Amino acid sequence: MASAMRPFAAHSALAQLQHAGRRTFTTARPSIIANRARGASRPVFHQIALRQSIRRASTEGPAAKSAPKRRFGVLRWMWRATYLSAVGGLVYTGYGIWVMRNPNDQPDPDPSKKTLVILGTGWGAVSLLKKLDTENYNVVVVSPRNYFLFTPLLPSCTTGTIEHRSIMEPIRNFLRHKKAAVKFYEAEATKIDYQKKVVYINDESEIKGNSSATEVPFDMLVVGVGAENATFGIPGVRENALFLKEVGDAQAIRKRIMDCCETATFKDQSQDEIKRLLHMVVVGGGPTGVEFAGELQDFFNDDLKKWIPDIKSNFHVTLVEALPNVLPMFSKQLIEYTEKTFKEETITIRTKTMVKNVTDKYIEAESVGPDGKKVLEKIPFGLLVWATGNALRPVVKDLMMQIPAQKDSRRGLAVNEYLVVKGTESIWAVGDCAVANYAPTAQVAAQEGAFLARLFNQMAKTEEIDEELKNLSAAQESAPSKEARDQVFTEIKELQKRLRRVKQMGPFEYSHQGSLAYIGSEKAVADISWLTGNFATGGTLTYFFWQSAYLSMCFSTRNRILVIMDWAKAKIFGRDVSRE
Repeated sequence: MASAMRPFAAHSALAQLQHAGRRTFTTARPSIIANRARGASRPVFHQIALRQSIRRASTEGPAAKSAPKRRFGVLRWMWRATYLSAVGGLVYTGYGIWVMRNPNDQPDPDPSKKTLVILGTGWGAVSLLKKLDTENYNVVVVSPRNYFLFTPLLPSCTTGTIEHRSIMEPIRNFLRHKKAAVKFYEAEATKIDYQKKVVYINDESEIKGNSSATEVPFDMLVVGVGAENATFGIPGVRENALFLKEVGDAQAIRKRIMDCCETATFKDQSQDEIKRLLHMVVVGGGPTGVEFAGELQDFFNDDLKKWIPDIKSNFHVTLVEALPNVLPMFSKQLIEYTEKTFKEETITIRTKTMVKNVTDKYIEAESVGPDGKKVLEKIPFGLLVWATGNALRPVVKDLMMQIPAQKDSRRGLAVNEYLVVKGTESIWAVGDCAVANYAPTAQVAAQEGAFLARLFNQMAKTEEIDEELKNLSAAQESAPSKEARDQVFTEIKELQKRLRRVKQMGPFEYSHQGSLAYIGSEKAVADISWLTGNFATGGTLTYFFWQSAYLSMCFSTRNRILVIMDWAKAKIFGRDVSRE
């Protein structure tokens, strides 16, 4: 109470002093004049005292109130800045969505320009299309799928953590935002005739029209069809295993998981059969296999054992890898951390184990026993996911057979430092179907596509400048005077300088940004390129970094929003355990 009355008392004292000062000054004014004449200084002392009293009163009262005001003022401005930033972010995002939903009209292709045909809608092809200036070419895209798939998050779709449409971006969505119109044909490229410069395509959809097979001529061709799953000639893999490359694969795995769980709880099911049905085997210790194993164990820990408690004691995940360890592209400490985390999650890792045969109920695997001898054993399974190896597609094999320079290539189309297919002049290759001395990863394919976009844009500029130079040379010959010839010659020199700058583009160089992998239990590992070395980290904080990195790499704002919503939905409500 006393502290609350202090400001009031200080203000009252100030008011009394000011009033007294006015009264004293008014009544003493004649005497002040007289005293001044006599040299007296008494009123001056009164004024000094009055000023000091006013100063003390003003510093005691308002100062006590101004400090909290100043302190709360900083917080208030911080709140306003945060509020305005949030509003600005929402407006920016909303405008971006509006622009995405309302594309402008596009000019029709110019028949006088070269035809650039791009096969595929994977990482390499889409990265090329995003940065290519389509006004320079007549661009035609051919692919059996009319969307781009963000494959790093595909393992999350197998358990319902993320819905598959959240990581799909319709190819026509961003083609409609290019400067010039781009033709898209949903078809499978069945053959490339290098001599005739023609691509033969077939409509492989369920609904076919009168025309379902045709040919597309090209002046320039980019092959980005990727690769198919490799079985290494092991019997029974293609018939009994599930792969993890496409959306349909993720949906089939999700359905198979629930089939195994429901069948295991069927009445009078034997104990051995229950254990077999609930044994999930993953072949392949790369990032895809490891992430799927982690997602599957999370699905069991967070949801399955809650809603289907009968399977609690029999559900088990095993990871099979032929190499001495999993995640061979990561540092040794991260490999050890991953193996330790899997052990805590009760995921079994079988390294140095090679699959020799696959049946509908078990795999035959060869491993080295404690005595150093090779042992062949049967591993029963309910679900078998094959997440290892790439193989050439038939259209790529056929093209390689047409080009003599490709006869020694086995893993794909051999390309030079500018990604030109060796033995050709007008065909380029990107992604998993190309052999460029780099690992077949999405990161490599995306950088290759961006490089080709820059290369093609500069090639178009070069042709444009060459045409201008020809016209200026003709103009110089027919110039009526020396001044006109000198002016044309100056323009020619400027164009030649521009031409030299345009032609300075160097060969393709891959820049490794690092590797990421989710290992379950909301933990991840990251091996990031940092300055001149690598920065290796793992754990829960790395998991948040993994999430933010993949969000930033998503194709569009739409994808990012949908993925965030899926993560939040799975966290709040859990994953869906219904069978589709």
